[in-house]
Amino acid sequence: MKTIKITKMQGCGNDFVIMDYEEYLKTGMALPELAKKICDRNFGIGADGMIIPKTDTKNTDIGWYFYNSDGSTAQMCGNGMRCFAKYVYDKKLVNKKQFSVETLAGTIKPELLDNGLVKVDMGIPVLEDEKIPFKGERKIKASDKDFDIMPVSMGNPHCVIFTKDDPMYLAETYGPVIEKHPFFPEKTNTEFVKIISRSEIEMRVYERGCGITLACGTGACASVVAGILNNLTENSVKVNLLGGAVFVEWQGSRADSKKNIFLTGPAEYSFFADYIL
Repeated sequence: MKTIKITKMQGCGNDFVIMDYEEYLKTGMALPELAKKICDRNFGIGADGMIIPKTDTKNTDIGWYFYNSDGSTAQMCGNGMRCFAKYVYDKKLVNKKQFSVETLAGTIKPELLDNGLVKVDMGIPVLEDEKIPFKGERKIKASDKDFDIMPVSMGNPHCVIFTKDDPMYLAETYGPVIEKHPFFPEKTNTEFVKIISRSEIEMRVYERGCGITLACGTGACASVVAGILNNLTENSVKVNLLGGAVFVEWQGSRADSKKNIFLTGPAEYSFFADYIL
């Protein structure tokens, strides 16, 4: 048996197991294998993803290894980034409240705010089909239903669908089908969005590699981008997720989409533990 020290954190219910790289080395396991084991909610700790700080980066203050619960890698995760930012600051792996993080989606810049929330510069949304990547029409058939969609990448692919129906039912029923639709060669996260007002939306998500989750930060950003570009929302939006609310700001438009998007929300510790493999 091997024992490693882990930290469990969550942002709006989107939960993660975080451990230092030195702890990971004790396991003797490949990262995908460890992620599947440790994130299993019946036989492991249970989480939507596993995060390990990467301290040997050259052009950023720090980096990370991020794995979904099924062992796949994800280019970015907004809720995970907020938890990661709080973790590495509290562990003194970085010594400033605003810093840069190397991810598969490029450099991301979180900032720990004085009110306890974490604000993340999520970069510039990607709308070009080939970069998302997306190969298809703006209407998609999933099982017995057709949906008008808007593909957006926040470093990871998203399929945003606006609806007046119950977004949770749609996410549970059609999310698994759309995730693997051939229009999305790298699979996709799917957001079902109901407009409450021009400054507030409700979103439910089926995440690529995770399934239904309580929150998705990149999905919240993608939904607001789609809302703004379709003239459904203002530039600052409260996004109500299953596990809580986050705030998204984007000053972009159809005329100028090359603007950075900002995500603000909570990051909280759940527990610390010695985990026996």
